[in-house]
Amino acid sequence: MKITIGGDHAGYEYKEVVLAILKKAGHQVTDFGPFDANSVDYPDFAHPVGKSVDTGEADLGIVICGSGNGVCMVVNKYKNVRGALCWNKELTSLARTHNNANVLCIPARFVSLTMAKAMVKIFLNTNFEGGRHQKRVEKI
Repeated sequence: MKITIGGDHAGYEYKEVVLAILKKAGHQVTDFGPFDANSVDYPDFAHPVGKSVDTGEADLGIVICGSGNGVCMVVNKYKNVRGALCWNKELTSLARTHNNANVLCIPARFVSLTMAKAMVKIFLNTNFEGGRHQKRVEKI
């Protein structure tokens, strides 16, 4: 699967861990940064993730910042992106099954690294249910 990832300085540590997990699982991953923990502006790293999912260059995206809100707002500016701010396993599962989310937005300051890893696993391995949810997604 083609996955893009990005974030900001607050999400840097989590991004690096998630990146290693994705590569180890054999996914084709594009890392848009940041590439260290120095303070940066999250839109510079979230826009490329949103654009790549919007254009179909990537199947899924993952963005990580302190609250998750900023990166989520950025990726959702793109027509074909459904970014979901999740902070537990249940929300992550519902974002995929009911909303067909294609970008996972993680709030690094509010979830443990263990939870973030579990959320990524669920995000990658849960399919959209379609059915009654399809018409709702189409209305987005």
